[in-house]
Amino acid sequence: MHDEELGAAVARAQDGDEAAFTVAYRIVQPGLLGYLRGLVGDEAEDVASDAWLEIARDLGRFKGDGAGFRGWTATIARHRALDHLRRQRARPRAGGSEQDVLDLPSPHNTHEQALESLSTERALQLVRGLPRDQAEAVLMRVVVGLDGPAAARVLGKRPGAVRTAAHRGLKRLARQLGVRETEDGVTDEASRTLGESK
Repeated sequence: MHDEELGAAVARAQDGDEAAFTVAYRIVQPGLLGYLRGLVGDEAEDVASDAWLEIARDLGRFKGDGAGFRGWTATIARHRALDHLRRQRARPRAGGSEQDVLDLPSPHNTHEQALESLSTERALQLVRGLPRDQAEAVLMRVVVGLDGPAAARVLGKRPGAVRTAAHRGLKRLARQLGVRETEDGVTDEASRTLGESK
């Protein structure tokens, strides 16, 4: 997933090339944001911003290739997400009325964007319903695109434990979506996707 291009961009960015940092950001950000949405929901963009500030600050200390950079950024984002979740639990939530929510402007202005957003949100909602170890393993492997060993390093677990958690999480999601498992693999008779509801 663009790891060669990413590695080259990171190397140039470490030498002060701002355009190269932009390239690295554009390659990594979509997966990172998807991962964070799975952990913190609507607060993902704020957490991602905090993570990117730290990434930019510490870029000179990074050593590795494109895949390593993807893992390094995921580790930083995970730490910022866990910090965010701890802060949320520590402070009381502000109240609001239903009308406050109804008065908010819509973040999408086209039908296609709304449908895509609903599908993505539905998928992330299903993933958030998994046990935390399974949810993080699925997000790291599927959304961020890390291989087993890299995901294991980010999560601080053995690669086998991450593979098992991801497998169990994906099987649970398949059952929730009505996907039937057969001897030769998984078959979805209803042709449902993560983003479509039953």
